[in-house]
Amino acid sequence: MHIHGSTALVTGANRGLGARLVRELLGAGAARVYATARDPQALEGAELAADPRVTTLSLDITDPASVAAAAAKASDVTLLVNNAGVLGFGGAADADLALVERDLATNYVGTLRVTQAFVPVLEANAPSAIANVLTLIALAPVQGMAGYAASKAAAHSMTQALRGELRGRGIEVIGAYPGGIDTDMLAGVEADKADPAVVAARIVAGIEAADTVIWPDDASAGAGSVYVTDPVKLEALLAG
Repeated sequence: MHIHGSTALVTGANRGLGARLVRELLGAGAARVYATARDPQALEGAELAADPRVTTLSLDITDPASVAAAAAKASDVTLLVNNAGVLGFGGAADADLALVERDLATNYVGTLRVTQAFVPVLEANAPSAIANVLTLIALAPVQGMAGYAASKAAAHSMTQALRGELRGRGIEVIGAYPGGIDTDMLAGVEADKADPAVVAARIVAGIEAADTVIWPDDASAGAGSVYVTDPVKLEALLAG
């Protein structure tokens, strides 16, 4: 997938990793980037909002009407970056089920809803790509994030299914699996966290290189090598 000259759409682009993905796509030569969020006017970084290549667009991935409207407006997209997500804390045995349902509705169903809406757009504009920002713990959960991990595991499975279904239709399907990132989502969590600017740069480089799987930080790259050879070992490591 050549970023230069592409038209990208990033969900959850108003802050954190999403805002940095917008920056990296612009730096790689994207002709246009739709920066989408429920409140796109809160886009992090005045220079991003002022860039003529950036189009802010309201998008709530849990709202079918909002998704349909965004797909109609952004009919020139060649790269869809599914980044929007939420995180509810709790273990499998004691999680608040309302938070689990919210995570699934956003991270899995919402991501799938956006993807389904944009597949016809991407196919019409092919060659094109879908890049799903997943997480290392989609492959093996950590304590206290069971619902989030499950929602991302579902999105991981969906990514694999899409890869097979869209083969031959001119749409690449890419999964990125970062570890912990130093953003508001993990504020207050004591753990090693990657710089979101580094994660964004490596995701964009991986998209450019047409990597099917992207390990966009040092922690995920190390854990990814364990997962490839011994998935049960990774489960034990992340379970602590």
